Amino acid sequence: MKPPAHQHQGNQTTITEFILLGFGDLLQLQTLLFLMFLGIYIVTVVGNILIVVLVVTDRHLHTPMYFFLGNLSCVETCYTSTLLPRMLASLLTGDRTISFSGCLTQFYIFGSLAATECLLLSVMSYDRYLAICQPLHYATRMNSRFCLQMTTGSWASGFLASLPTIFFISQFTFCGPNELDHFFCDLSPIIKLACSDTRQLEVSTFILCFILTLPPFLLTVASYVSIISTILKIPSSTGRQKAFSTCSSHLIVVTIFYGTLVTVYLLPDTESLRDLNKMFSIFYGVLTPLINPLIYSLRNQEVKRALRTALLPCLT
Repeated sequence: MKPPAHQHQGNQTTITEFILLGFGDLLQLQTLLFLMFLGIYIVTVVGNILIVVLVVTDRHLHTPMYFFLGNLSCVETCYTSTLLPRMLASLLTGDRTISFSGCLTQFYIFGSLAATECLLLSVMSYDRYLAICQPLHYATRMNSRFCLQMTTGSWASGFLASLPTIFFISQFTFCGPNELDHFFCDLSPIIKLACSDTRQLEVSTFILCFILTLPPFLLTVASYVSIISTILKIPSSTGRQKAFSTCSSHLIVVTIFYGTLVTVYLLPDTESLRDLNKMFSIFYGVLTPLINPLIYSLRNQEVKRALRTALLPCLT
């Protein structure tokens, strides 16, 4: 392993790169872990890109719900591509160093995509609320212009909201140690290594996270309370089953995403819980993007039909 780079400022040594400890204590499993995460990465990227291609090419999927699903798959593809290639390179070469600018870039993209996903999931829940609870108003309210505005706003808000945090971190001094006890550059392990006063960053980050996660989460919960209430009032069991099948996949994705995210960031940061925290970080950062396309493709009849239509020319 190459030694960390430093810059000397007077009597203080400023760190210019970090070491991601990750799976450092599992050296005998490096090859197995590399193959496992490589397989996950390939399946995740192929699955999500396939959904995007189907949404774009199949005219039956040119509806608001699948437009949002295509955007969610784009987020998941970028999400996993921000984390896994660097992890795979470390497992393959043993080089776990990452430059300060590289660490900052990874954290910015990762944080921005997480915020974007929160907003997109709430938009998708609102779409299902209108479709099931107010079907007569669905076509007029969920028009193409409104859909474009909502998705553009979600992407823009996610990437703009992370800028203040990146600005604060870029002003910090890191003077040792330079080991990040994580698989990627996340906020908590970065703050621990800073020699500067981090209180202003922590307050601003808390406010931003509160704004970007709580309102979308509450909107999602309120939407699904209304949806379930409306479904239970449908007289026929066939009607209830059909209505619930249109939103059950999204509900599963929301539960997995928020469940793991809240667990990671609300668990106390203690030595005994650190490994559990890292395990859940892997789950929502790596496995959730893998699970999403599987849930939507296996549970959604229209996506399965579009996939069969697309593959038919290849099989004949």
